[in-house]
Amino acid sequence: MTLTAFARHIAFAALIACISAALVRLMIDIGVMDRPDPRKSHQRPTPKSGGVGIVAGFLLGIATLYEFAFFSRLADPYFRGLILASALIAIVAFLDDLRDWPFAVKLAAQIIAALAALTSGLYVRVYHLPYVGAVDLGWFGAGASLVWILFTTNAMNFIDGLNGLAGGVALIASLFLCVIAEHLGGWFVYFAALLLAAGLIGFLPFNFPRARIFMGDVGSQFCGFVLAMLGIAASRFEHAAMSFLIVPLLLSGVLFDVAFTLARRTLAGERVTAPHRGHLYQVAARSGLDARWVALIHWGFAALGGIVCFAFLAASSLEKPLWLLIPLAVQVIWLGFVYQRARRAGIGAW
Repeated sequence: MTLTAFARHIAFAALIACISAALVRLMIDIGVMDRPDPRKSHQRPTPKSGGVGIVAGFLLGIATLYEFAFFSRLADPYFRGLILASALIAIVAFLDDLRDWPFAVKLAAQIIAALAALTSGLYVRVYHLPYVGAVDLGWFGAGASLVWILFTTNAMNFIDGLNGLAGGVALIASLFLCVIAEHLGGWFVYFAALLLAAGLIGFLPFNFPRARIFMGDVGSQFCGFVLAMLGIAASRFEHAAMSFLIVPLLLSGVLFDVAFTLARRTLAGERVTAPHRGHLYQVAARSGLDARWVALIHWGFAALGGIVCFAFLAASSLEKPLWLLIPLAVQVIWLGFVYQRARRAGIGAW
């Protein structure tokens, strides 16, 4: 990429960030309020749906990309499917912010949005695995992609419980994905990740370290959905074996927290869709660890995932699984740290 082209991209991203920030400020004035309750960490009513700025900036940018940046476009069916699905998940999540729908309604909407993308053909069918080679799952690949989209969308939604946590993780993951995609020539993923990062840059100053507004479901679900879809698009990077693991590595802290919490609650016989405060990040904050530090630690997990990605992509197929152990080991250490703090604080869920 030439310096001139890079400067144009940064200027366009800056414009998207300004649009996002303006809309976030507007949402503060409109005042769709998130009121405190026992499962939430904030103590006073705070505006929500700041994710409207992220959504609008991204969709405006992606529409411009579709119209003018032909070299960075996916095949038309994929591109239209992604735009339609992203817009659909944003609309439904915004309505959920307004009406607080049951989880079953939200899940149904997420499935419809995911199917809008999958039926365009945008899913992972062939997995290149070490020691095994190429594994073609056929239509089962679409099912696996559906599970990935739903899990990641909800994981980002579940993790959005402390100021700056979800927004910061999504921003760092987007920036690393942007750099990785540029290096590998994945121009659609590069631009889409840049646009998502720009929208988040416009939002985050209003949310961290002090929250003047929350991103709401419209922001957290949208970020999770878009990152999940970019993970599928990244799986098609040429000359990058196992590139379907790039986004899971970037979101390793989020995915581990949610997977562990779901497993623990299931084994304890709890209803996993019921509201709770049992995620690792929530337990860490409840144990007395400053919420800002919890957010920064999760930012660190995302940055570590990005650094591991570079080593992972450069490694041989036989070495790649070894690099996956690093973020896993860090998460196990974090789990032990939170467990010990919870015991000392006498938190009953542990």
